[in-house]
Amino acid sequence: MATYLFSNFTLIIFFLTSFLFFHSSPPQILALNITSLLSNFPDLSDFNNLLLNTSVAQDLTQRSSLTLLVVPNNFLRSSDLAHHSNNLADVLRYHVLLQYLSWPELRQIPAAGKLITTLYQTTGRASNNLGDVNITRNPKDGTVYVRSPVSYSPLNVTLISMIKTLPYNVSIFTVNSLLIPYGYDLMASENRPPSGLNIPRVLFDAKNFNVAASMLTASGVAQEFEADEGGAGITIFVATDEAYADLSVTDRLQSLTADQKSVFLQFHVLHSYYPLGSLESIVNPVQPTLATEAMGAGRFTLNITRVNGSVAIDTGIVQATITQTVFDQNPVSIFAVSRVLLPREIFGKEPMMRSGKSGSQEDIGAPPPDISLSPDDSNSPLSSPNGAQINSSSNCIRSSFISFVLLCIALYLIV
Repeated sequence: MATYLFSNFTLIIFFLTSFLFFHSSPPQILALNITSLLSNFPDLSDFNNLLLNTSVAQDLTQRSSLTLLVVPNNFLRSSDLAHHSNNLADVLRYHVLLQYLSWPELRQIPAAGKLITTLYQTTGRASNNLGDVNITRNPKDGTVYVRSPVSYSPLNVTLISMIKTLPYNVSIFTVNSLLIPYGYDLMASENRPPSGLNIPRVLFDAKNFNVAASMLTASGVAQEFEADEGGAGITIFVATDEAYADLSVTDRLQSLTADQKSVFLQFHVLHSYYPLGSLESIVNPVQPTLATEAMGAGRFTLNITRVNGSVAIDTGIVQATITQTVFDQNPVSIFAVSRVLLPREIFGKEPMMRSGKSGSQEDIGAPPPDISLSPDDSNSPLSSPNGAQINSSSNCIRSSFISFVLLCIALYLIV
């Protein structure tokens, strides 16, 4: 009898503990609207505008834990940055530390310093570890400095103050100067070819890319690509005519709406210039595309890895490999791929939604026939006042259901 009561009591404790665990699970932070946070500080408006005018603001929405080093207007205007705006995105990425750092943590940094990876390092364009920063602290007065990982670099920037923190997700500090990666040449932008490369013409001239070139021309997306060549540049993956001919009947593109075709083409483009060597050594395999910028963070991404000596590109339902370099001249690279890149959001079982201007989502394309969810039934990110986007609907429903079942079992055992 005692064993029976003990077993029931143990089960009760287990179920009640599980109930409290699931019921108290916090919502998951999916994205951070850094520019919204910075908009509350007029003296940081120049830096905020630079983020907005490059692809870096979009890059930040893919991160859930970071430290941003912001240069106030008076320091920024005294630099040469404004004269080299075309080569700016990677410099801004060097100000994004991929780790949440609080003031107490900075005060505990040893005098020798601590290496922190930046967003610039993840692009693959930084040599060795030159995309990292070395955070050091003066043990006498507690001043925190940001330096290059190489001791002979002249970079020596001082942290001024913390202006905003969302614990464990984002902290924003002001610094007294622009951070330039060691060996980075701001003048390189002046040696780049003028933007506005005629991408369809390049594809037509290369032969065997007539389908892709015709789609770009007919959709008008080619003009958008040419406009995006500035800043960080673009990388385009283009399937051969044979790859398009090999599409199955269910994957034919003729039935797509005009909006769906535009998103499909945007899905083949990264909003950064990557030569082949950078793709082969890319640090962060999950890469946002131009379609990600149009449709919302976390969607329409490509997984880029190295497989059997080749660069593999996985969409979630299709895996292709790079077969040749069609064009490569900073700021544009174009690579041929073995298969048409089919996004799962269109050709899988996910309804395709576009993020509206008000933060809502609107359905811009018909999902596959077996999808019955309406836009009102799908999860939509809720914008919180502090600039973080939270998606807790599904977690809340699942936790509530589990909690209810566990509570019923516990009460039955008690009775």
